[in-house]
Amino acid sequence: MNEKNKAVFLDRDGTINVDRGYLFRIEDFEFLPGALDALRLIQEKGFLIVIVTNQSGIGRGFYGEEDFKLLNDWMIGKLKEEGIRLAGVYYCPHLPDAKIEKYRCECDCRKPGTGLFYRAAKELDIDLTESVVVGDKERDITLAGEVKGCRGFLLGPDLSLLDVAKEL
Repeated sequence: MNEKNKAVFLDRDGTINVDRGYLFRIEDFEFLPGALDALRLIQEKGFLIVIVTNQSGIGRGFYGEEDFKLLNDWMIGKLKEEGIRLAGVYYCPHLPDAKIEKYRCECDCRKPGTGLFYRAAKELDIDLTESVVVGDKERDITLAGEVKGCRGFLLGPDLSLLDVAKEL
């Protein structure tokens, strides 16, 4: 019997990097203090690291999917240089009132929807009940309340990503 993976699902902006609002430029990306140490510790504890992020700036027309992918590839490269491997990055460009028509829809992948979490769980063979969700907004951790045993951590002034990593 194969044992499934456990994962830490992370929001991106405001959780591992400074939230600058509709971030898509490499020069604007800055890891939060302690984020790299936290990611290393999460990895050392045997968790897959999965980023799940809303990217409504795409649907709003502020930047394109190619811009997102360029920044994403750069971020993955920086993490790799630090010895940190992401198991996956899942994003939602949709918005019910998106300016760009192909992204205008109601979907289950936009957080607080759970579509991206379930897609990642299927593709990466993740046991959601052994996993945790971390974010800086309530909508980021919705999955924790919907899956028995999945814990959610809401970051704030009294809880950092490094604190969560130490607790796992």
